[in-house]
Amino acid sequence: MEKLRIVFMGTPDFAVGILDTIYKNNYDIVGVITAPDKPAGRGQKVSMSAVKEYALEKNLRLLQPTNLKSEEFLAELKSLDANLQVVVAFRMLPEVVWKMPKLGTFNLHASLLPEYRGAAPINWAIINGETKTGVTSFFIDDKIDTGAMILSKETEIGTNETAGELHDRLMHLGSETVLETLQLIESEKAITTLQENNPDVKTAYKLNKENCKIDWLQSGKTIFNLIRGLSPYPAAWTFIKDGEQEWNVKVYLASFEEKVHSETIGKITTTKKEIFIATKDGLLKIESLQFPGKKRMLAHELLNGISFSENAIAL
Repeated sequence: MEKLRIVFMGTPDFAVGILDTIYKNNYDIVGVITAPDKPAGRGQKVSMSAVKEYALEKNLRLLQPTNLKSEEFLAELKSLDANLQVVVAFRMLPEVVWKMPKLGTFNLHASLLPEYRGAAPINWAIINGETKTGVTSFFIDDKIDTGAMILSKETEIGTNETAGELHDRLMHLGSETVLETLQLIESEKAITTLQENNPDVKTAYKLNKENCKIDWLQSGKTIFNLIRGLSPYPAAWTFIKDGEQEWNVKVYLASFEEKVHSETIGKITTTKKEIFIATKDGLLKIESLQFPGKKRMLAHELLNGISFSENAIAL
């Protein structure tokens, strides 16, 4: 049995949960690699990644390369003398990096591979109305999320579960999976399974402004799944037009009731505390939203300061 010397690579909160589990189980973490600091927010204040914050707190050796192929970085990485690399929510690695350690480099991906390879697997599983998902550990190869699988664990997706809620559950499930994967590799008992090359597998495309916009011509259930699949980040959005006024509005939480009605698709109706938007097959009740320049609010909070006319419509 060879003692593991681990380099961990990751950037967001999801990766921190996994790194914390490795640390608390007393594995030898010889280095942590994360993204360079970058400006963020309205004030463009330079911010560090969640993984960097954790590494500094635990006094772990930290590298923030801008170029993963630079001779300087590769020499520094080699000097860490790791025999295994663990990757969670990081960028694509060049072959010279993932092939460096003796025991290989494995990734933890938040889907049941080969389904939902790509940048946003948690979001797309919900957007597409899946009822189950999971996590998979696999050895990295030269393509994105296609390597030989080591372990996978499955979980149900709640009917009303948001991406944020699923994210937190998969982080815990992922921590268990990474720990088991480390134990298998350490004891030389890891058995891998090759992924099928099926052209029909679903892809977890990168999220952008276009694929986060609500299409009110879709079914109410489809719109509902989009909203919860993008909540709390980056959030589904729509234009709301009322007379001469038009707003770009983010929608965080909603519920859907299927029913027959005669309203125009997208028409907004309100009570003193509720906001409804008509879909082709029912009514979407908006529960949490954000108007430009305002904080995120519950529907009744927004209605305390704004009222919609009979012509208000979501576009």
